[in-house]
Amino acid sequence: MATRVLLIGIHPDAVNITDPSLPKGITHEKIADGIEKALADMRGRGWHAAFCDLRPETAVADIEASLAETWDCIVVGGGIRIPPDNLMLFEAVINTVIRLAPGTPISFNTAPENSADAAARWKGPKA
Repeated sequence: MATRVLLIGIHPDAVNITDPSLPKGITHEKIADGIEKALADMRGRGWHAAFCDLRPETAVADIEASLAETWDCIVVGGGIRIPPDNLMLFEAVINTVIRLAPGTPISFNTAPENSADAAARWKGPKA
């Protein structure tokens, strides 16, 4: 059975690209492209990969829907945890994952392009 990895991130159109904590020159299109590349990298490793594209106002419900499935690892995107204004969102994401997927490894990327590497850190030889 293939390794199953869920990437949780903010829907690209819902990202506040004016936030000074985000990289200069970031656009909604660059974010969407990075997510697609991350998922392609995971699939290229033979994994089943999916993206939980949450919106801050519906984050818990979005995650609950994605966690109806079982995952081997959950990667939380940097766009959720890096901007200081997202602290409460980050807490909601982590607490929802812990509540609905206890024991599932959680990893963190620093950019979409290293999401598969983040998951691989917690999957060991199986990854």
